[in-house]
Amino acid sequence: MPAPDNEQTAPARRRRSVSARQASTDLALIAAFAALIAACSLLPALYLGGGLVPITFQTFGVLLAGAVLGARRGFLAVLLYLAVGAAGFPVFAGGSAGLAPFAGPTAGYLISFPLAAAITGFLVQRLPRRRLATSVPLILLAGLAGSFTVTHPLGILGLMWRADLSAQAALLTDLVFWPGDVVKNLLMALVATAVHRAFPDLLPSRR
Repeated sequence: MPAPDNEQTAPARRRRSVSARQASTDLALIAAFAALIAACSLLPALYLGGGLVPITFQTFGVLLAGAVLGARRGFLAVLLYLAVGAAGFPVFAGGSAGLAPFAGPTAGYLISFPLAAAITGFLVQRLPRRRLATSVPLILLAGLAGSFTVTHPLGILGLMWRADLSAQAALLTDLVFWPGDVVKNLLMALVATAVHRAFPDLLPSRR
């Protein structure tokens, strides 16, 4: 009597099909945001703070990945971006590539990026879904949390470690970037709310 088996396996096949489509969509989004971060990184850079660390739109792309994709996919998108750069593709600021940037003054900032995206995504995922399309201040705060709990502290440690700066000198160097990061976080929040307004089901469900 094959009918019962067919009835039991049909839902399983549907679940596998849905899972496969979701995995394919996730991979496409992760790759797309990795490419977006690369494009943001390759925009003309402005060097401040003694010329040690460039100002780019890199952090805009990193935090947007978390705010739009959520913690896990945002983390993976940034990790893919870093892996592509480490493999030798010129996707880091100024067109640099390879492992050298991970041994230079920007090492702390680069290492912080996946964590910043994950923190931002984690916080955004906890916002009420009905408010995502209009929650610019809340998404802004989520992005600032990612920036100022991870990126700037690790960036300062990286400057102390790889640029041989004192803690005070590293902090003063990092302070130069704070106003720009606030502006980039605001832009990120505006773009993220527009994306969620257009694609209300893009963010994963809370677990």
